Amino acid sequence: MGPIKIVEVSLRDGLQNVKQEIPTEVKAGLLDRLGDTGLKVIEATSFVSPKWVPQLRDGVELMQMCSPQEGIAYTALVPNMQGYHKALAVGFKEVAIFTAASDKFCQNNINCSIDESFQRYLPVLEQAKRDQVLVRGYVSCALGSPYPDDPVSPEQVARVAHWLYENGCYEVSIGDTIGRGTACEVKAVIKAVSEKMPVSAIAAHFHNTYGQALPNIREAVELGVLTVDASVAGLGGCPYAPGASGNVATEDVVFMLEGMGYETGVDLNKIIAAGQFITNAAQLTNHSMVAKAMLSTAEAT
Repeated sequence: MGPIKIVEVSLRDGLQNVKQEIPTEVKAGLLDRLGDTGLKVIEATSFVSPKWVPQLRDGVELMQMCSPQEGIAYTALVPNMQGYHKALAVGFKEVAIFTAASDKFCQNNINCSIDESFQRYLPVLEQAKRDQVLVRGYVSCALGSPYPDDPVSPEQVARVAHWLYENGCYEVSIGDTIGRGTACEVKAVIKAVSEKMPVSAIAAHFHNTYGQALPNIREAVELGVLTVDASVAGLGGCPYAPGASGNVATEDVVFMLEGMGYETGVDLNKIIAAGQFITNAAQLTNHSMVAKAMLSTAEAT
């Protein structure tokens, strides 16, 4: 079997909802450790308003503190042209934009409708094309909305993903924001999206709230998806899903995919060490089952 690209999102999606302030030095320590694991793509921060995401207000300082490594694509989430220019000013060659397949979630998350978000991102996409900067797109709530009166259909996900791809996103990440999607739903969504754009341009971004992330990833890759988003130690979570354990753990994804015969290029021991570093330094819970098992085994011997 061929390679699977892992997009590491712990520094952005994993830390953005952590209440206590994490020192920039600690984030830099995580970024440097992640760079030594074999990962090829690391989402390092976002340039949204500090009012909304205070944890990530140090994106500029973080990148000035670190030394980007050759062969790694460092990305940043940007909500508008102001964020885009901040990202470019500190050397980012790739950015990400985000919308949703749920209008209600879109309104509550970024204060606009889905179609309004398209118009908001057009200037970013157009400028990025001129600057030869890669743009990645995120579609939140692709496997369900947190609002019972706001169902999401595969066709709606496909419409949003197609707009992002057609307007310049080289890759579109399909996100299960509340983490309750099942493999059957993944199959329906991936098939609908792949009718509108190449499956090679689709990424899977699954949260593990209901323990379904790994089987959902397996379903996605068996349908031809070659990119998976993950977060060391399973850091992250959705404020609309009480008890959510956050993103799927990179350690668990690497273990499963390598066991299935796919190549990730990620050193499992080093990624476990990176997860241990950030959870110890920031006093967070490590949700990786693989990390827990391997560390327990090491202690026992």
